[in-house]
Amino acid sequence: MPSGGRATVLVKDLLDATGLCIRLLTSDQDALGRTLRWTYTTDLPDPSRYIAGGELVITGLVWRRTPADSEVFVRAVAESGASALAAGEGLLGHIPRDLIDACERHGLPLLAVPDNVSFGEVTEFLVGRVTGDRIASLNSSLVRHRQLLTAVADGRALDELALHTSRETGMACLIFTATGRRLVAEVVAFSDADVDTLTHAALSSERLPTTTTLSDGEPYSIFGIGPSLAQRTTRWFLAVAGDMDTFLPAISDAFGQLAAIAALDRARREEGRLVRREIADQAVALIEADSSRPEALTRLRQAAVDPDRPLVVIRIVHSGKVDLREMLRTVLSDTLTSFGGGCVGASTHGDIVAIVNTEDPYIAQTLRTRLSRLGSGIGRGRLLVGVSSEATGLTIDGALRSARHALDMSRQGTGPVTVTTGAQLTSAVSMLSALPDDVRRSFVEHVLAPLLEYDRRADAGLVDTLREFLATGGSWNRTADSLHVHLNTVRYRIKRVEELLGRDLGSTEDRLDVYLALQSIPRSSATGAA
Repeated sequence: MPSGGRATVLVKDLLDATGLCIRLLTSDQDALGRTLRWTYTTDLPDPSRYIAGGELVITGLVWRRTPADSEVFVRAVAESGASALAAGEGLLGHIPRDLIDACERHGLPLLAVPDNVSFGEVTEFLVGRVTGDRIASLNSSLVRHRQLLTAVADGRALDELALHTSRETGMACLIFTATGRRLVAEVVAFSDADVDTLTHAALSSERLPTTTTLSDGEPYSIFGIGPSLAQRTTRWFLAVAGDMDTFLPAISDAFGQLAAIAALDRARREEGRLVRREIADQAVALIEADSSRPEALTRLRQAAVDPDRPLVVIRIVHSGKVDLREMLRTVLSDTLTSFGGGCVGASTHGDIVAIVNTEDPYIAQTLRTRLSRLGSGIGRGRLLVGVSSEATGLTIDGALRSARHALDMSRQGTGPVTVTTGAQLTSAVSMLSALPDDVRRSFVEHVLAPLLEYDRRADAGLVDTLREFLATGGSWNRTADSLHVHLNTVRYRIKRVEELLGRDLGSTEDRLDVYLALQSIPRSSATGAA
């Protein structure tokens, strides 16, 4: 694998090594002068994603099932830039002719390793020769890393540093969050299944660092970034190709330096987030109180959301007894980074509200994918998420209610993470929530104004009784039991409601109007302004 220093091991040095008895099977003698920068042992049918160039690739031929497999394997190794291929004779007792021919066609030197020589001995020889140059290179690299600290503190160079460290060590790495968001450019492509595996290991292992294995059989070591006492669902993580127990000290130091710089970068970003947090909280509070006030939309713009563009409202809550709103705020902000960020603030209802400009029809699926990765780190509670249909500033109050209704529907789910969208709700309540705010307020005023005014003055509990009466399907007895009042009290209150509203709650049409109007006002403000 590549090294920042000048490696001194050549192919011919392996042939000359006492006790290894390695033989060259291909005919190109000029190949003896090729430089070997590192070693990589594999039996994957296609190991190209793990070859950076300059390696001695060592294989036990387990991948070979038919002669045709040799062409596929050799082409992948050669085109990835490996310097030579060493094949062990232990499995078959010889090196098959088809492998030799494939190496000849692709100009790849083929070395035969006798069955009495372990791959560990070959690796030890090569590493022993390269280590001096590698450690000198890494020490030099660490100096350069420290010089980059100032740039990282200013918000630059984390990508550059991660790529640089991977090239210096020859080991792919990835910095990621608990939701699977990649924080630096990837040296190799990680599938969603790979990221699922990495996040699960990061959140569920008893301690960090830990090692896990991806679907292709390659091990990855995972290290925590930042304070170890921090909740794992809000931490960053560093994954490095290979088993940490086999890392050279200098390589461990290089990735330790990378993790330290990443922690500094995270702290810088957190400072910026705390500055925006107060603005987001104020924006959510103003919009929930009265979205028609000009200052509500002004504060929303200050929170980096354009109310004139399409937007979506997301509400999230944890079902457990522990207050995890700060964790929810962090992971939701992290997830929405892919959509350009947004306003993420605390709601007066105890949940976290996010407002984000997006027309992406798959935002709910993205939330499911990323938040589901937190399943192993949220304990016995559940994450419940409601997503509104697309709205604008004119209908944002309805979007807030649509998201809250979807959040309530998520409580009926069973998994650790349930995401429900406004599009999944076909009830009249969800359709009403999509109306412009002034239209909905006018409807509430038309249906409930006398009742709300009476309850404001007399504090008679009529609105709460009406809610419970409708929720129980018009059952006098169940309403009385739920409110812990006498049956005659319920009858009196409902009769008074009908008198105030001029409605017959035995009529389906009147009952539906009253029910929809009630759903358009929050419970906490039933005795306040509609």
